[in-house]
Amino acid sequence: MVENVTLPALLKRNALRFGDKKVALREKEFGIWQTVTWRKYWENVQWLALGLHQLGFRKGDKLSIIGDNRPEWFYAQLAAQSLGGVVVGIYPDSHLEQVEYIINHSDSTFVSAGDQEQADKILAIGDKCPGVKKLIVDDPKGMRSYDDPRLIFLKDVQKSGMDLAGKEPHLFDGILDGVDPDDVGLLIYTSGTTGLPKGSMITHRSMVAAGMLLDEVDQARETDNYVSFLPLSWIGEQHYAIYWSLAAGFTVNFPEKVETTQLDMREIAPDIMLAPPRIWEKMCSDVQVKIQDAAWIKRKAYQFFLPVGYRVVDCKLNGEKPPLFLGFLKGAAYWLLFRSLKNYLGLARVRHVYTGGAPLGPEIFKMFQALDVNIKQAYGMTELSGGVIIHRTDAIRLDTVGKPLPGLEVMISDEGEMLVRGPTNFTGYYKNPEATKKALTDGWFHTGDAAIVDEDGQILIIDRMADVMKLSDGSRFSPQLIENKLKFSPYIIDAIVIGQEKPFITGMISIDMNNVGKWAENNQLPYTTFADLSQKERVYELIGQEVAKINRTLPKVAQVTRFVLLYKELDADDEELTRTRKVRRSFVSEKYKELIGALYGDKKELEVESNIRYRDGKEFQMKTRVRVQHVES
Repeated sequence: MVENVTLPALLKRNALRFGDKKVALREKEFGIWQTVTWRKYWENVQWLALGLHQLGFRKGDKLSIIGDNRPEWFYAQLAAQSLGGVVVGIYPDSHLEQVEYIINHSDSTFVSAGDQEQADKILAIGDKCPGVKKLIVDDPKGMRSYDDPRLIFLKDVQKSGMDLAGKEPHLFDGILDGVDPDDVGLLIYTSGTTGLPKGSMITHRSMVAAGMLLDEVDQARETDNYVSFLPLSWIGEQHYAIYWSLAAGFTVNFPEKVETTQLDMREIAPDIMLAPPRIWEKMCSDVQVKIQDAAWIKRKAYQFFLPVGYRVVDCKLNGEKPPLFLGFLKGAAYWLLFRSLKNYLGLARVRHVYTGGAPLGPEIFKMFQALDVNIKQAYGMTELSGGVIIHRTDAIRLDTVGKPLPGLEVMISDEGEMLVRGPTNFTGYYKNPEATKKALTDGWFHTGDAAIVDEDGQILIIDRMADVMKLSDGSRFSPQLIENKLKFSPYIIDAIVIGQEKPFITGMISIDMNNVGKWAENNQLPYTTFADLSQKERVYELIGQEVAKINRTLPKVAQVTRFVLLYKELDADDEELTRTRKVRRSFVSEKYKELIGALYGDKKELEVESNIRYRDGKEFQMKTRVRVQHVES
């Protein structure tokens, strides 16, 4: 049942219920886990809210937050929402132009920055964002000499709020009571695969509904742990780390650094986990490479036991009970191999585990299921406040994304597009009534996804309506399906399939530098840079063998005939990917039109010139000879 409350009201309820008896947040600093109880969590939010109030932050004002996942992001978000304000999340690796666009488009008057690096971004575009009144910085390290009049530190804002709470003890409760569940509390910008990002307006009612309805399907325990390492500017992380944790009362943990996430996960051993396909693909590649480097007996055990796991998974997915001997072998596999692999990945205790943001390839799905990681697909969108269609634990099917959360309706239009209606729907796009009118019709949100609802009520997502392709002979295919299969290879990190109105299918492939580099070292193949390694003849042969192997699992019409290896990784900083690593197909097609032309021409290789941009914004030109490789059937 969805309650008629706001997110801060849920926090207040948990603080009164648990007090100092239970940990709400845990962060690793200098190798030590620091804990925050529910009462302390509530006090931090209350003091920061009152400090913001003193600075002039009022109902309807916008607070942009940019920084890494830390308790202070939670404090800032819930403090602003307690005052009736709207929180705007910005990806911490965003370019200055992207930061400037979101701050100005959202009309943000306050900005919260995690550290000096993020504060420098805001100060660098200060003249271009005249609406910003205050820049609140969480970590003041390295900023002692800064003298910008808008700059203030979070601890100082909290201190002034604590003083105000002592003078006016009932002020905060009075302000909080004025926040309505139908007030917009979150403005999340879409990934922008087809143009400029749009700001989705999400109310407290929708956020609370998303958290509580998910808990109806997969009930969390108060003793559960969740590790928050995905950007909080992504709607999926908002759903699981904030809405659901407040609705269910479990503990959210923050790793010390992005680089230490897997190590910190092993220490926490989370009960709940959400990760996009790129994380699961990376884990899968790590396991495969680790096994290759393991002692021969471990390699033999892996080669013997993994197929056993697959056979048990096949029985489970078909609704059958595994034969007794197979169950015995699976038990032996768990104690001799799978348990240690799960520990290595930090998945020893995981109970509710999800993939979201994009489809996960069936091969990777089955591999984790074989390891006893009951991974489930969660389908969602920014406009739906998070993941609203998920697999049920006892009804997982690789070809579907599961069923809608209770209380949500799904309809397939005459054109085959999936429409969704329910309490989690957003209210529209900020300052964009035309896009809102197209997206919302009589309460139905147009997802833009081609889908089918089967007789069991499970939903099959075919592809984006705009992305389903057709060969020149009229044959239709889903590029996403082929790309997911290609990315199952430990040597391929990204793939873009081409074929719209073409005679056959081709692909542009980006190698996994770590795994291909390791393969090159093991095979005594010298190289210098990514571009050099990617264009080696033996690397083309390696990837060609991988593509041929994958082609054997595809129907003839969907097989890749030719491919090129990209001379650089696809990068969000180069606008080739969104911040959630979705390919911006139209942009990529235009940028690499020479390569695409070569794939359908007679040239066997061509010289390309490109601009490579460093992280500091500097660019340099490079020339690379790129080969066109035919795939042996």
